[in-house]
Amino acid sequence: MLSQTFRTVIVALALANAASAQTELTIATVSNPDMERMQRLSDIFAAQNPGIEFNWVTLDENTLRQQVTTDIATGSGRFDIVTIGTYEVPIWAERGWLSALDGMPAEYDVDDLLPSIRNSLSYEGTLFAAPFYGESAFTMYRTDLFEAAGLEMPDEPTWDFIRTAASTISKANSDVSGICLRGKPGWGENVALITTMANSYGARWLDEDWQPQFDTESWASAVNDYVSLVRDFGPPDAAQHGYTDLLALFQSGQCAIWIDATVAASSITDPETSDVADRVGFALAPDRGLGKRANWLWAWSLGISSGSEHQEEARRFVAWATSQAYTEIVAEEEGWLNAPPGTRASLYRNPDYLAAAPFADMVLASINAADPANPTVDVVPYTGIQYVAIPEFPSMATAVGSQIAKALSGDISTGEALENAQWVSDKVMERARFLRAD
Repeated sequence: MLSQTFRTVIVALALANAASAQTELTIATVSNPDMERMQRLSDIFAAQNPGIEFNWVTLDENTLRQQVTTDIATGSGRFDIVTIGTYEVPIWAERGWLSALDGMPAEYDVDDLLPSIRNSLSYEGTLFAAPFYGESAFTMYRTDLFEAAGLEMPDEPTWDFIRTAASTISKANSDVSGICLRGKPGWGENVALITTMANSYGARWLDEDWQPQFDTESWASAVNDYVSLVRDFGPPDAAQHGYTDLLALFQSGQCAIWIDATVAASSITDPETSDVADRVGFALAPDRGLGKRANWLWAWSLGISSGSEHQEEARRFVAWATSQAYTEIVAEEEGWLNAPPGTRASLYRNPDYLAAAPFADMVLASINAADPANPTVDVVPYTGIQYVAIPEFPSMATAVGSQIAKALSGDISTGEALENAQWVSDKVMERARFLRAD
């Protein structure tokens, strides 16, 4: 840990510099533990870079996407640095909304970035956002509950096994949900999980002619199983729970199985934040025996708005916050367990990190197994695993997610939800074809 005296000096310097600051960087970021840690540690950067101060705008995932997209698309210049993901980067880079991050400092070591993460944040071979942390999805579970139930989680579970385990544990534990899955509507919330689940069932959003496919048996099977699984063995009010809600439930011991982002691993194994830190196991995301697992590829990343008036200062901060040096600061301040995962190959060769993070190998295996270029069983014309990498996807997926959430709540049947999803997707794609033809 940094000494208290040293931290006091750093904070004092930062405050002194702020008084005469000439540049204020406005940073839009998502409200999660890793990003909040970055905000706390930014005083170290400020002390090392006199004349720069920060205005942090921290938002939940859905709100962040809405506000950042509006700001970037309209060129209003509210944000200098934006927290964005693998979906936005190539689309926004093509439109000229982001500044290229070529020519990063030599010590940044861009070649250390995991290839799949680096490629997903590039456009025409140039990096347009720097990954803060990368993730896939995998299965997290309570080892003590599995042992008590006489169950053993395989390294490569199937959805059938997941259902059996969730049912068995739910019957034996009235105060624990057998499974937790995202139910909160949103293209980055329930749609992310449901899309990867559907991929593993052989479903796809669009066929080779860009026609929506929600009227297929594979989609019906996936959504019926999702809804029944969560209704029968999930927490109450499941349609209101997103990633952060389920993280809190798992940390407090209320979930036996949670299939979600690999980045959660550090939070649920940290005894300072998790009541079940010493009783957690990890496995790959489930499959249906069709060659695709319900895992994704994502990186929360820092991009610089092309409309920012503080390009040099923004680039300096982005390079610092996504560097190996920042990782070492986190390790020194809060332990290797909390180092930002999933972006650099060197982290997975670091013996200190491997000793602190029992999930490291499974996280890396999940990331390496994710293939955005071939996300489905049948051929598709798009890339992306938990999303379709076309501009129309957010509006289409927001509507689809809302329909599936209604089915989960019991307001409509799964058949109605998929019928509505097919209708709205048809309309969105018809409009897209018209506009492109025009």
